[in-house]
Amino acid sequence: MSTTTAPRPADPLEESADRAFRLTWPAVLGALALLALAGLVSVTQGAAGLSVEGVVRSLLGALPGLDVEQTLTEQQQGVLWQIRLPRTVLAALVGASLAMAGAGYQGVFRNPLADPYLLGVSAGAGLGAVLALGFGLDLSWGPVAALPAAAFVGALVAVSGSVLVARGSFRDPATLLLAGVAMAALFSATQTYALQRLDQAAAREVLSWLFGRLATHGWAPVTLLLPYVVLAGAVLLLHARHLDVLRLGDEEARALGLRPARSRLVVVVAATLITAAAVSVSGLIAFVGLVTPHVVRLLVGSSYRVLVPLSALVGAAFLAFADVGARTLAAPAELPVGVITAFVGAPFFAFVLWRGRQDP
Repeated sequence: MSTTTAPRPADPLEESADRAFRLTWPAVLGALALLALAGLVSVTQGAAGLSVEGVVRSLLGALPGLDVEQTLTEQQQGVLWQIRLPRTVLAALVGASLAMAGAGYQGVFRNPLADPYLLGVSAGAGLGAVLALGFGLDLSWGPVAALPAAAFVGALVAVSGSVLVARGSFRDPATLLLAGVAMAALFSATQTYALQRLDQAAAREVLSWLFGRLATHGWAPVTLLLPYVVLAGAVLLLHARHLDVLRLGDEEARALGLRPARSRLVVVVAATLITAAAVSVSGLIAFVGLVTPHVVRLLVGSSYRVLVPLSALVGAAFLAFADVGARTLAAPAELPVGVITAFVGAPFFAFVLWRGRQDP
């Protein structure tokens, strides 16, 4: 006589946990819709207004096999394809890079207030920019201009110094974090000294870059940044599960077959590489890597398998919207986009701190 076992009723807690660790289609579609809206607003708003219909027709006409009647003039087409669209794509790539790096740093350091400018990244990049703009340092190679190259090398030197000071101590994230603070202070002091040695015109140009800017004419910065976003972003996405396991503690992670020190090293290197690449083409744009993961965490959950990909999409949309504000709020003048992100990020940072103090 055979017996059949009745299916075990679903546990509501297990179902809730499963949803928290799963990337759902509504969340992805919502983030994509936000990014599409940000992109459309970004390419249509500015000194030379472009109609939504004209932009959509131009974009569709660029697809192979589609013959769409164009309503934009030749001059407007040039503005769209050589100025607006490259700048919008660059803003999206920089925003996605900083947001993914922020999520990665927060997972490695188990600190929700960590952001991509840990380990001296911003200070090193800033010093490289000062040396390139003010003192003529030329580290250019191939299509890479002197300024992005110097900023990139400066960021990597600062991070390497942090790792050396910490003696590669990825088992203790706090040690690496403190080493980063020390290196950032050293590079910032050197940067300030170098700025004081410049004349007024050169110092103004350097400060403009340090505040963050996305001005571009053509696709060169996009092609420079894109490979780093693809490669380092793929590493962060593939290691999102590792960050979830690391939240349990090193002993539990080892019991599950994970090597905690190696996983932290890979995530830190990938996050730093993608941050350095973004800084090299956009300057120092703060708070994107802090604000975006927090917003996503509040809306959809704290699993890094959800947090990393959605932070990329929301971060891209956030910086695209911020760039619209930078171009329009003080028109015809243009504000540094880093000022806009600071106006949004600083109050948010204060709110997070206040909320943490209020929680029992």
